[in-house]
Amino acid sequence: MSSDRQSRKRLATRQNISNAATRLFLERGFDHVTVDEIAAAADVGRMTVFNHFPRKEDMFFDRDEEGREILREALLKRDPRIAPVEALRLLAHRLVAAQSPYVEFSARSQGFVETIEASQSLKARARAIRDELAQVIAMALCESAGRDATDPDAHLAANLLLAAWTVAFIQAHGTFRRNRDTEEAKAAFLAIVEKGTTGLKAAIAGSPYV
Repeated sequence: MSSDRQSRKRLATRQNISNAATRLFLERGFDHVTVDEIAAAADVGRMTVFNHFPRKEDMFFDRDEEGREILREALLKRDPRIAPVEALRLLAHRLVAAQSPYVEFSARSQGFVETIEASQSLKARARAIRDELAQVIAMALCESAGRDATDPDAHLAANLLLAAWTVAFIQAHGTFRRNRDTEEAKAAFLAIVEKGTTGLKAAIAGSPYV
């Protein structure tokens, strides 16, 4: 079998497992679904599941790695005339305009959020992912400006940005939950991102990131 075909087969298996797991998690709650049940639903062996997803939580947050790459690319492949923090602000607008699943505010995404809220392990993993994303952004900011990896301005910027986006995400989902209006939820998300970006730019004024 060619390497391309093997890769496609592996990706298809991974997606099949993820789809089966997500369906079960949304139907019954994350904590009430076992790995064996996921394997049965995906028609694969238990070890195949773990070969693709080392942790059960990874099946729920299966877009995590893709999200990290999107953030890195926004910083490292940006137009050099655009400051890093501005590039991230523009990214938020692009994701919303493209109806990205990362900033989806709908009945479907509401089920995703409610599943997280009902599971302590998913909430813990969500917090860990947020911290890991902050580290990814901090490193990309340092790389984009040729700064040392410990640069305090980069770490402050990354953590302020993740805090703002987290609040924006939670508030937007709350807006949708109350009004069932996707456009209003998107507007709420971007309004908080804008406020957060304004505060972030003020906090690190004079740094190479603004």
